[in-house]
Amino acid sequence: QVQLVESGGGLVQPGGSLRLSCAPSARTFTSFAMGWFRQATGKERECVAAISWNGGNTYYPDSVKGRFTISRGNARNTVYLQMNSLKPDDTAVYYCAATSAGWGGASEYDYNYWGQGTQVTVSS
Repeated sequence: QVQLVESGGGLVQPGGSLRLSCAPSARTFTSFAMGWFRQATGKERECVAAISWNGGNTYYPDSVKGRFTISRGNARNTVYLQMNSLKPDDTAVYYCAATSAGWGGASEYDYNYWGQGTQVTVSS
């Protein structure tokens, strides 16, 4: 079974930065749109970034716009989430997701593949 594998989570102080990475365990996702979601304790899962299959379109909610950046690696099979100016409210489990459609957008229901998640904790 194909899995998406996230890495890069951890503990960071407020104002700090982290870079998350996501790569598939098998097959290629170069033609898939990708997204990053997060779920904090007691809250619903929300999209924090999405990118089209070719990297031409991106989406960010207002809560992270200007602080988070989603990008694809040169081979388009790896996706990154650069997170700057982190706040305690950014604390959550972050998930990578992929969809065979060219664009997934903000809805989790449009994504076919999911990673196991990586914990990001922002605390002093």
